[in-house]
Amino acid sequence: MKTKRTVLKNGLRVVTIPMKGNPTVTVLVLVEAGSHYEEKKQNGISHFLEHMCFKGTTKRATPSAISHELDALGATSNAFTGYEYTGYYAKARSELFPKLLDVIADLYLNPTVPAEELEKEKGVIIEEMHMYEDLPMRGAGDLLDAVMYGDQPAGRKIVGTKEIIRGMKRDTFLQYRTKHYVPKATVVVIAGNIDPKAALSKVKTYFGASAPARKPRKPPVREAQRSPQVGVQYKKSSQAHFRLGFRSVPVGHKDTYAIEVLRAILGAGMSSRLFKKLREEMGVCYYVRAESENNLDHGKFVIASGVDNTRIELVLSVILNELKQIKQILPPENELAKAKEYLIGNMLMGIESSDEAAEYFGGQEILHRPLESPEDYIQKIRKVTAVRVCAVAKKLFKNNRANLAVIGPFKSGSHFKKLIRL
Repeated sequence: MKTKRTVLKNGLRVVTIPMKGNPTVTVLVLVEAGSHYEEKKQNGISHFLEHMCFKGTTKRATPSAISHELDALGATSNAFTGYEYTGYYAKARSELFPKLLDVIADLYLNPTVPAEELEKEKGVIIEEMHMYEDLPMRGAGDLLDAVMYGDQPAGRKIVGTKEIIRGMKRDTFLQYRTKHYVPKATVVVIAGNIDPKAALSKVKTYFGASAPARKPRKPPVREAQRSPQVGVQYKKSSQAHFRLGFRSVPVGHKDTYAIEVLRAILGAGMSSRLFKKLREEMGVCYYVRAESENNLDHGKFVIASGVDNTRIELVLSVILNELKQIKQILPPENELAKAKEYLIGNMLMGIESSDEAAEYFGGQEILHRPLESPEDYIQKIRKVTAVRVCAVAKKLFKNNRANLAVIGPFKSGSHFKKLIRL
């Protein structure tokens, strides 16, 4: 899979990914405007602005005009907001590329942010918050961010708070967009059955005229911890959902691939250690998984599960024991090989379609990483040794990196804090 990266004169980056024989094409625009770029008084504006870009443009005056046109193309389209960036995309038959680009470029370049739609969308955002509040599996992740990072952008919710959302004004959106939606902070990705030169030419037609502009930097994440930290959110329920998180490494760090293999050994797949121990042997959970998240200047390694309220302390003690073991005993070669094949297979299957390939390479470019081919990834994963896995486990699984977030019928976390010891 050959990719080409081009930087336009105004600083905008273009990544083309020709996929011969693929029947579809995906147009994806990414911009460095996520919750980590927000001031406290604007928390949630990146996500809210993502919604507002679909509420009307200078060429398509109403939300229905946008949705009707995309539906008439048989396209799938959506947008998403994360910590570091926001994305807008559409996918359809490859011959429809010019029309998809016209729509997505219009959403990004020409939103009108109509005041009447802004007021209506506040209700939509608040209902989205209510939905998340009813999903403790998700809420535990937000709580973990608050425990680990506190009162700074990395510790706040992507969706913001109800009070801030209700008080947002149209001028605030326009100012935020002018500040952050600039060419230098934007990546346009075209993946699918395309002619790369022709695709690049069309992208230049739409995006090349935007004036270059400076963009404010993201405030650096402050990390300081001396002992295990615990956060508890009371919720009357029969099951407690928790996230056990450890401070990890930023994107591009030399330990990234060893940490990925460690993640696979512990909690990726039905043959991983934690899945076998907790679900197959003990029967104490439906789901358990390990996750690794790498951002621009920080990262976290997380183990997530949901268990009966009366068994959470037992489950945590079992997990901690597994972490202690992998710090001390090298994983056997057959387990190491299985973990590597799991990661490689999932990566390859994950980039088969045009939208997945666009997100794979676009996600690297928007975080200012050199574009890594699947072959490069495979080579680096295969080079990870058992010694390296054990070494990164020793780095990560320490008392001054450990954090626990629990949502369940608990009013205090003091007894959990005594338990979280490595």
